[in-house]
Amino acid sequence: MSLDLNLRVIPANTEVSAPTVLLIHGFASSSELNWERSGWVRHLADHGRKVALIDLPGHGAEPNRSPGPWTPSKIRESMASALAEIDTPIDILGYSLGARLAWEFAAKHPELVRRLVIGGPGSLDPLAALALDEARRFVATGESIADEYTAKVMKIATNEASNDFSALFKLVEGIKDEPYDPGEAVPSTPTLLVAGDQDDLATTMPQLRRLLAQSGTPSEVLWLAGRNHANAVTSREFKNATLEFLSVS
Repeated sequence: MSLDLNLRVIPANTEVSAPTVLLIHGFASSSELNWERSGWVRHLADHGRKVALIDLPGHGAEPNRSPGPWTPSKIRESMASALAEIDTPIDILGYSLGARLAWEFAAKHPELVRRLVIGGPGSLDPLAALALDEARRFVATGESIADEYTAKVMKIATNEASNDFSALFKLVEGIKDEPYDPGEAVPSTPTLLVAGDQDDLATTMPQLRRLLAQSGTPSEVLWLAGRNHANAVTSREFKNATLEFLSVS
């Protein structure tokens, strides 16, 4: 059975000029927080793009609306099922965890993806490496986190007061069952990689560029000056570069 990803399609505000853009949010975020509040939906809609939004398991207004397992492969399978409602191929923009899912989805379903943008990505998997016991104690008691990666992820996650951490940790358990290996399947669709130059979680992004080059996949890179993992997604430069990249036929 497919997971309920709460697919929503937002119409363009002008004449539609290109394929629908699927937006995949990051960990401890949501389609509303990652894409609507930050102005992405309006920006794309104002430039003739229909936007498809999903909420990953453990996220959004109903974080527990789907039973498990919440593994990346199950999420990708559910994304493919949801896209049956949309004309394909589509363009995809994923951020952080959404970048990992977008990379894997485009690699495994090249017939469904025309162009790909991944923001805040890296070749490592901080969620698979998350020290869950430390994260749980931090949420329950405020005890400090010794593991560096876990501390960085939880600092971002606690910025949103509405997060259901029991649901988020359930998703992490699913991710630990299928750690990220970007070299296992590499997208063949043209790809834009974007990250803030102060993003500690994206320091391994050049490895993704090397994998794309080795596979013969056209790619471009944009480093956002002065931006980190938390605020790169609000960048006007990011929005404009994405629209320009996706506008190529």
